[in-house]
Amino acid sequence: MKKVECLLCPHHCQLAEGQRGNCKVRTNVDGKLFSLVYGNPCTVHVDPIEKKPFFHIVPGSPAFSLATAGCNLHCLYCQNWEISQSEPEKTHNTPLSPQEVVAHALAAGCRSIAYTYAEPIVFYEYTYDTCRLAKDSGLLNALVTAGYIEQKPLKELCSVVQAATVTLKGITDDFYRRMCGGTLKPVQDCIVTMKKMGLWVEIIHLIVPTWNDSDSDIRTLTRWVKNNCGVETPVHFSRFWPMHKLQNLPPTPEQTLTRAWEIAKAEGMHFVYVGNMPSHPGNNTYCPSCQDLAIERHGYEIIRNQAPKGICKKCNHQLPGIWQ
Repeated sequence: MKKVECLLCPHHCQLAEGQRGNCKVRTNVDGKLFSLVYGNPCTVHVDPIEKKPFFHIVPGSPAFSLATAGCNLHCLYCQNWEISQSEPEKTHNTPLSPQEVVAHALAAGCRSIAYTYAEPIVFYEYTYDTCRLAKDSGLLNALVTAGYIEQKPLKELCSVVQAATVTLKGITDDFYRRMCGGTLKPVQDCIVTMKKMGLWVEIIHLIVPTWNDSDSDIRTLTRWVKNNCGVETPVHFSRFWPMHKLQNLPPTPEQTLTRAWEIAKAEGMHFVYVGNMPSHPGNNTYCPSCQDLAIERHGYEIIRNQAPKGICKKCNHQLPGIWQ
């Protein structure tokens, strides 16, 4: 029986009849590549857009959020490992066509659809078809992704997506191989392509004690983002909590996250955030022109918005992002 090569991500899985790919959701059926999760989400919620996290997209608005089982990376600390590392027949699924997803999002008063929780790249066809319909209906499409994808399918997807948060998990190939079962360059290439194609991009970097928490690593990662994406690209330094196969480590100390926040600001980044610590001042957006507090947050909740439509009330500076 004919083997099928999946060209979606850098794994390039060679699948014999009935065999599944690294992601557990793409398989060879009669010599053709077949998705086991199309229209078959296992998680559907309405969340604040800040939870993704997006801090520069219609702040305070609800996002219709969904995921299927599966992922093409296998991070030792994955917080959603019950679905990302599972086969679709082992999750509780709710059949929803792309048309139904868009209809539910509009009925819920959402401004966007977020493809999140697990990895939207592995339910690529479902993501693409839903994005196309959502875009035609006036909804924003927002990917929450690890960015482990080949360039051809990425560029096709970017044509119907307006924004992405990309998890840049580390800044060395060794980290990606040992922690995630992948490699660094495809993720960097994904980020650069998204920026070139005009997507609004925010970067997430989870700081894991003893793995990627050195000043050198944080500075190197920050400089890469600055040089390849620009100083106005938001960077979210997120707190690690013991999860999945990495429960032997403590949570990231607050002082480590504060140090990362300060290093990135010293490197000239305009929008640096601290995640998973609701009371940290790194939850707030500050105007890069006048340094005034533009948006005050406590975790996912907006306490005060001094920049309606992204315009600073104090100095009229236009903050970058998608505001309406």
